[in-house]
Amino acid sequence: MAKLTMGEAIRNALDIKLAEDDRILVFGEDVGKKGGVFTITEGLQKKYGEDRAFDTPLDENGILGLATGLALYGLRPVAEIQFIDFIWPGFDVIISDISKERFRSAGQFSVPLVIRSPYGGGVKGGLYHSQSPEAIFAHIPGLKVVIPSNPYDAKGLLISAIEDEDPVIFLEPKKIYFAFKEDIPEEKYSVPLGKAKIVKEGKDVTVISYGYMLSECKKAVQELEEEGISCELIDLKTLVPFDGETILNSVAKTQRVVIVNEAPKIGSFASEISAFIAEKGIYYLDAPVIRVTGWDTPFPYALEKYYLPGAKRIKRAIKKLF
Repeated sequence: MAKLTMGEAIRNALDIKLAEDDRILVFGEDVGKKGGVFTITEGLQKKYGEDRAFDTPLDENGILGLATGLALYGLRPVAEIQFIDFIWPGFDVIISDISKERFRSAGQFSVPLVIRSPYGGGVKGGLYHSQSPEAIFAHIPGLKVVIPSNPYDAKGLLISAIEDEDPVIFLEPKKIYFAFKEDIPEEKYSVPLGKAKIVKEGKDVTVISYGYMLSECKKAVQELEEEGISCELIDLKTLVPFDGETILNSVAKTQRVVIVNEAPKIGSFASEISAFIAEKGIYYLDAPVIRVTGWDTPFPYALEKYYLPGAKRIKRAIKKLF
């Protein structure tokens, strides 16, 4: 076992796959010699050479176009977008090509690639380095969307994503890249896509979240436990596909739900889960579903701590259900 941060766990997953499979290529802006803005790919170019881990021009459209072509010809690229906020120049490639090749070819071709990128707030990045656009990717058929909340899952989910036959958007919460360490097996392991985890069992209310927000939910749940409110906490881990069975089983037990994400409320993934529960489990509910989210504004710099949902807001929302 090794004690690793999330950033180190992601690097470890890339290292394992680069060593195991010579079809794996890792590339992006400053990914090679520098090791990326957050040093996630540090040392990989030195170990595997410039043909396997390399820098690209500052051109997201070019990065994603290159990744698409490499994947179609049998390689398994892992492309890094320096911040998810920068991905929009390459968005047409994602919508028109990456997500659709399997469908337009009736399954003759697939695009087994991973697009990695830091996302979300919490590091004073301001409005151009703090966005949470996961719901936009979730809306595009053909893509899988994964967001880990801890080092163990980050390593296992990334290995699963690289080995998957479909394109995966792998969003990494930058706030917790180096926030804490966990004991992680040094050998290869995988965490399945599409399977949520019950982080804590409870009987009074179901709290559903993912990514950095799970850390804030843990704080809120622990404090509420001391006040006599028993919360069941679910980490989605994978947004597309999401684990509807685990959600509904929990809602049937607790009959109350709070969903937390840091993206703006309108059109958020919290809204999607809320609609799913309304369609499939409304007769379980003793109270309305509550969403705790970011505000419907661009992400602020000076007011970041008021924008991001924290344990205090989450606790207040949960108490409204009783």
